[in-house]
Amino acid sequence: MPLAPLAILLALATPVAALAGPVDDIVRLDMLPGWRAEDGTQMAGFRITLAPGWKTYWRAPGEAGIPPQINWSGSENVAGAAFHWPVPEIFHIGGYETYGYSDQVVLPVAIAPARTGAPMRIAGQLEIGVCQDVCVPVTLDFSADLPTGARRDPALALALADRAKTPAEAGLDPARCAFAPGADGLSLTATLPAGADAEAVVIETGDPSLWAAPVQLRREGGAIVASTRISHIARAPVAIDRSALVLTAIGGGKAVEFRGCAPA
Repeated sequence: MPLAPLAILLALATPVAALAGPVDDIVRLDMLPGWRAEDGTQMAGFRITLAPGWKTYWRAPGEAGIPPQINWSGSENVAGAAFHWPVPEIFHIGGYETYGYSDQVVLPVAIAPARTGAPMRIAGQLEIGVCQDVCVPVTLDFSADLPTGARRDPALALALADRAKTPAEAGLDPARCAFAPGADGLSLTATLPAGADAEAVVIETGDPSLWAAPVQLRREGGAIVASTRISHIARAPVAIDRSALVLTAIGGGKAVEFRGCAPA
């Protein structure tokens, strides 16, 4: 995954922060400083530990979740970052399907320096939702100096391995998509190749102004067909960049991530 420029990055990373008030008993966040690669990139990790029964959300939270956001404004010598998301769990609560993590999760992040060889510091604020019967939005301040050593952390390495596979790694063909205009946007029908295993398919458009309706799944000849409707949040015309589409098939504690979608 490419490193996203710091100025536009709105993905989750989890800090070293002191929580105030009752959330102290709900969530604990610690940093795994990780190691510095030869090219100067820092592989670090952020560990979230949740109280029993509580959860937090994946990068795409689903029908009723709170998407994570991060502000890196206090960081020094940091040009960009790329998150390596562990495979999320699927939750069904109150008739809604959401995606996230319970108990504990380590979120690896590759951090690129603006100046190779110079000290790196990360600092800013993280916003996440933590939910049980109700959801609590939490804003956390964080700051940490990143070491220059090459000590590999087993917990971080394990989290890096627990990611979605690419279609090539899973031995699968690319996904194919067909679009049709509708009264309030576009309908999208995506076909994932036979051999894909999915209890859920998450569709991300790459455009925060677009909203995808809950995905409906069916099987056709072994292939998975995922259907949804994509609308603009301001009711403007909908334009889809096929190369920006991300379809993630999740099932059995594993996932395959299809980036881009060829014509059907």
